[in-house]
Amino acid sequence: MSETNSPQNPTPDDNKKKKSGLSRLFSRDKSNTESALDLNAEAATVEDGLSKSRNNLLGKIGDVFKGSFDLDDDLFDELEEVLITSDIGVDASLKLVDNLRTRVKQHKIQDAAGVIAGLRAEVATMLRPAQQPWNVLHQRPYVMLMVGVNGVGKTTTTAKIAKQFKDQGRSVMFAAADTFRAAATEQLQEWGRRLDIPVVAQGHGADAAAVAHDALTSAIVKGTHVLMIDTAGRLHTQSDLMEQLQKINRVLGNLDPSMPHEVMQILDAGTGQNALSQLDHFKDAVGVNSVCLTKLDGSAKGGLAISITQKYQLPIRYLGVGEGFNDLQAFDADGFAAALVPDLDPQ
Repeated sequence: MSETNSPQNPTPDDNKKKKSGLSRLFSRDKSNTESALDLNAEAATVEDGLSKSRNNLLGKIGDVFKGSFDLDDDLFDELEEVLITSDIGVDASLKLVDNLRTRVKQHKIQDAAGVIAGLRAEVATMLRPAQQPWNVLHQRPYVMLMVGVNGVGKTTTTAKIAKQFKDQGRSVMFAAADTFRAAATEQLQEWGRRLDIPVVAQGHGADAAAVAHDALTSAIVKGTHVLMIDTAGRLHTQSDLMEQLQKINRVLGNLDPSMPHEVMQILDAGTGQNALSQLDHFKDAVGVNSVCLTKLDGSAKGGLAISITQKYQLPIRYLGVGEGFNDLQAFDADGFAAALVPDLDPQ
C-alpha cells in the first residue's frame, strides 16, 4: 500500500513529474484545461447548465401555445408529446400531464402563463424526493463508493465533491481503486496533490478490493471524515469488472456491515434515457443509493432528472452544470424546476 500527500518542499524532479502528470491529465480535452485547473473559478449556475434543455423545451411549448388555443384534451396530448420528446420519459411525462390537468381544473386556469406555472410546480413536486438531507458526519469515516460507466467524468467529479467537503472543514481520503485503466491512479494522485488530500494506492492491475480495504483501515486510524473510493468505469456487460465492484462491497461490509454508506452513480446527462438502463444494472449489482448527474451544460436532456426521480426516488446529490472545477451544484428541486420551465417570453 502507498499513501501519498502533497510534499511541503517539492524538488525540481517533483515539479517536473507534476507538470507531466497535469499534461497527461488534461491532454484529451484541452478546452477544459484552464477552467478545470482553476480551483477558485466562478461557479456556473443550474440555470446556466440547463440552458440547452430549457431552450429546447420552451421552443416546443411555445409552439403549443401559438395563436389561439383551447385547454382541451388535444392540447394536453400535445404537451405530453413535448415532454416525452424532451427526454423526460414516457411514464414521468404522463404523470406530469395528468397532474397538470387536475391543477388546471381545480384552479380554473385559462391562460398559457398559468399552465406553464402549473407545469413548473408539478415538476418541482415530482423532483422533491430527489432532494434529500445528507449528513456525512453520522459515520466516521463516511465511506463513499463512486461508480459508473466509462467517460462520465467519475474521477473528476469525485475530486469536485471532495473539494466541497474540504471547504466545509471535513477531512477526506481517496482510494485509487481504479486499477484497470492506465494512468487512473496517477490522475487521482494528481487531484490529491492539488487538493491536499491523501491517496491510498497500489498500482495498475492491483486488487481493487485490497486497495479499498487498505484505505478504509487507514481512514479509521486517522479519524478521516470521508473516504471516497474511485473505481474503474465499466459497462454492465463486463462481468469481471461488475464482480470486482461486488467484491469491494463485500470487503467493506466485512469490516462494517453499514459500509459503504453511499454508493453514488455518476451519470452523463447526454446519454438520456439510456442512463436509466445503466442505473438499473448498477443498482442491482451494488445497491446504488444516490446519483450525480453530470454534463448537463452539454446536453438538451436535463429532463432525465425527472425520469430518474419518478422511477427510483433516489437522491440526486449534485448536478454538473459546467466545465469548471466549481461547476458542481447541490440539487434543489425548486431551483431545477425554475431553470427548466421558466415563463414563456411575451409574444
